[in-house]
Amino acid sequence: MGEMRVAVVTGAGSGVGREIARALLDAGYRVALAGRRLEPLRETAQGSPSAFPVPTDVGDPDSVAALFDGVRDQWGRLDLLVNNAGTFGPAGSVGELSSADWQEVVQVNLTGSFLCAHHAFRIMRDQRPQGGRIINNGSISAHSPRPRSVAYTATKHAITGLTKSISLDGRPHDIACGQIDIGNAATEMTAGIATGAVQADGTTRPEPTFDARHVAEAVLHMAGLPLSANVQFLTITATAMPFIGRG
Repeated sequence: MGEMRVAVVTGAGSGVGREIARALLDAGYRVALAGRRLEPLRETAQGSPSAFPVPTDVGDPDSVAALFDGVRDQWGRLDLLVNNAGTFGPAGSVGELSSADWQEVVQVNLTGSFLCAHHAFRIMRDQRPQGGRIINNGSISAHSPRPRSVAYTATKHAITGLTKSISLDGRPHDIACGQIDIGNAATEMTAGIATGAVQADGTTRPEPTFDARHVAEAVLHMAGLPLSANVQFLTITATAMPFIGRG
C-alpha cells in the first residue's frame, strides 16, 4: 500500500465499526478506535500495535477535539475518517418521542458526525501532502423510514446533506467524501430484525440479514481509491429486505 495510512473509525467497539476497523488494520492502516468504552475498543484492537483505542463521546465537542489532537500527536496526519457511530434511540412516533430523546439521537448521529468531520477536515486541509477521505455511515433510513423511528430517520437523511456539503467544501483541498447506506447487516444492534421487525403496514415479520464483513470490504474499496476518484453513495443491503418496492 506504500506509506502507511492513518484512519479514525468511530463506533469501533462493536458491530459494523468493529468490522471496518479490523479490516483497515488487516489492510495495513494505523487506526484510531473511537467509542464510549475502552474495553470493547481493546477487544476490537486484538493487541494490534497499529491500533490506538481512544474512549470518545462523539456528541461532546471537547471529547472529539481530544480524539483528533491525539491522532495528530500520535501519527502526525490523517488519511481517512469513517463516521460510523450512531444510535437508534427509543422507538416513538412524531407524537410520542420526547424532546430529550430526540436531542440525544441528534447529538450522537448528526452533531457527532459533524464534529468528527470538522476536525478531520481541518487536519486533512492543513497537512502535507494535503487531502484525505471521509466516509459517512448513512443507512437505508437515509432513503426510507421504518415506523416509529423519527429521530433516527431524520438524522440519517441529514447525513446525506452533510456528505454532500463535505464533498463540495473539500474539493479545493483534495478531500473526498462518500456515504455508505447499509440495510440489515447482522450485528448485535440489528439482532431484533432477524426475529421480527415492524413493517409499514403494522405487522411484525422477520427480515433477512447479511454478514457485516461485506460492509467492511465495501468501505475498504471506497477508502482504497485515489483521491481523484470517489464513491459518492453506495447502498449495500440484504438482497431480499423490504426496501425496494412496496414492502
